[in-house]
Amino acid sequence: MSASMVRATVRAVSKRKILPTRAALTLTPAAVSKIRCLLQDKPEYIGLKVGVRTRGCNGLTYTLDYTKEKDKFDEEVLQDGVRVLIEKKAQLTLLGTEMDFVESKLSSEFIFNNPNIKSTCGCGESFNV
Repeated sequence: MSASMVRATVRAVSKRKILPTRAALTLTPAAVSKIRCLLQDKPEYIGLKVGVRTRGCNGLTYTLDYTKEKDKFDEEVLQDGVRVLIEKKAQLTLLGTEMDFVESKLSSEFIFNNPNIKSTCGCGESFNV
């Protein structure tokens, strides 16, 4: 066998439990409630779309927009009656992320608790994976 040749073996496995994969995105009850509230007066929109853009001092930032339709490669997350679509470009960066909504005296915002982030900027606006 030459050094450039690689061998692989395939075996069929029966009676084995398949472990569930991590969800693309999970929503906290606060996020579900806020999304439901935002979409309540907008019947033309089917949900929110989450994406990432190259921006900020650390590389990427999240984007949130209303969406009227699901694009071909969007990942759909349907939880407790609300729909969140994830753009193709953002799918790998959001894998396993929890989306929360936090309200304080000074601000109200969606927070993404992402286990894939390697670093963030000081203000928390941008991140790197």
